[in-house]
Amino acid sequence: QVQLVESGGGLVQAGGSLRLSCRAFAVTFSIYRMGWFRQSPGKAREFVAAITWSGGLPYYADSVKGRFTISRDNGKNTVYLQMNSLKPEDTGVYYCAVGRSGSGWPYEYDYWGQGTQVTVSS
Repeated sequence: QVQLVESGGGLVQAGGSLRLSCRAFAVTFSIYRMGWFRQSPGKAREFVAAITWSGGLPYYADSVKGRFTISRDNGKNTVYLQMNSLKPEDTGVYYCAVGRSGSGWPYEYDYWGQGTQVTVSS
């Protein structure tokens, strides 16, 4: 059973930075892509960023373009999300996800992590 473990969340002031990590364990297939989503209280989960595993092609939601950077370490089955110039509206639980194919790029995934809380104070 694939397990995704996120880390790096926390409390930060507006304008600050955080770096999230997500490592995939017990992966028995070739990862095609990984992504990050977030969910704020009372809101639906929303897409943040995604990256293809072989070519490292990134894709971002408009709300985070220019502030967030997604990257990956194929050898460690790990994806990162560097978040700069954080805003209070970036607050939420951040989830990582793994996709086994290109189908549904960049919004649909097969496995999900438990999430890590990010809180940005004003």
